[in-house]
Amino acid sequence: MIKNILLVALGGGAGSILRYLCSRWIQMHQAGGFPWGTFAVNISGCLLIGIFWGLAARHEYFSEPVRLLLMTGLCGGFTTFSALSIESISLIKEQKTGLMFFYIVISIITGLAATYTGIKLIK
Repeated sequence: MIKNILLVALGGGAGSILRYLCSRWIQMHQAGGFPWGTFAVNISGCLLIGIFWGLAARHEYFSEPVRLLLMTGLCGGFTTFSALSIESISLIKEQKTGLMFFYIVISIITGLAATYTGIKLIK
């Protein structure tokens, strides 16, 4: 159990650092009120977890510890749907309700499509 917790923590820490760096870099290079950094991280994280899922289904080396490290830890720390929700609330406070709904819908639909694409890429 301790080993599993450490694997998730290691992956989650790495994923969180990657999320921060990627999101900040994208936001620094974009103008406007749309949170492109978080959006890009969410979609790429969904694609990545789909790829990992596909690999786990096809290869024995993708054991439970590897899944805990990469899927639960890395992808869990990297994807930022909690950030999506707080940014959505911020858009409401800025009276940008239409943009908030667009952001939520496109994030969920594109995230599902990216996860499905990741799975299909491996098959």
